[in-house]
Amino acid sequence: MAWRLDGRIALVTGASSGLGASFASVLAAHGAHVIAAARNQDALAKVAEQIAHAGGSCDVAHLDVADANSITALCEKLQRVDILVNNAGIARTVMAIDHGEADWDAVLNTNLKGQFLLARGVANVMRGQAAGSIINIASVVGLRQVPGLTAYAVSKAGLIQMTKQLALEWARYGIRVNAIAPGYFETDLNTDFWKTEPGRAMIQRVPMRRLGRKGELDGALMLLASDASTYMTGSVIEVDGGHLVSSL
Repeated sequence: MAWRLDGRIALVTGASSGLGASFASVLAAHGAHVIAAARNQDALAKVAEQIAHAGGSCDVAHLDVADANSITALCEKLQRVDILVNNAGIARTVMAIDHGEADWDAVLNTNLKGQFLLARGVANVMRGQAAGSIINIASVVGLRQVPGLTAYAVSKAGLIQMTKQLALEWARYGIRVNAIAPGYFETDLNTDFWKTEPGRAMIQRVPMRRLGRKGELDGALMLLASDASTYMTGSVIEVDGGHLVSSL
């Protein structure tokens, strides 16, 4: 079946919680051996344990995508990578007029520079295989505007353009580069916000009038990770409940 990933190795960043942990579990459930990477090793160990309990295969690796040396150290250990889910990211909620340089650098270094350095490192492994799928996790905020998220929005917009640029350059090596742009999804980090008045107001602006649910990114993930998308590169799949087509 095109959706099966048996025998493939998938590296997932930001895999210690939230969407990253979910992505790791889904890929493992479809047969991939997962390398779950993040800074929080205790949380990663729990993710790996849950995957193993479900019958999957998972190793863990320390990775700080804001640290070029950490990226280099991990890439030097990789013998094979078939799938990269470039998921790690952070946000700072502050109005642009008050945005500090340190916060700006932290967001851009993690969400854009780090994503590029890791993609480049993994691409050098994939080039030797003449095949591979890189999946960048962008956001609808990279395509629309949300007050207070300037650095995050800029980083995700840059990631979308980077996806297209790398797709153009790396197609000759058999490497596909695509992106998923999620809308509003509830995670452990934002669950309290969605219960507030501003959070509820934001949900009401989504045409489906609800947040994305666990599992509703699985289809896009598996499409791009598997042989079902062998003629796709440079694509951005929006999973947002219709947010991008909402009226002004």
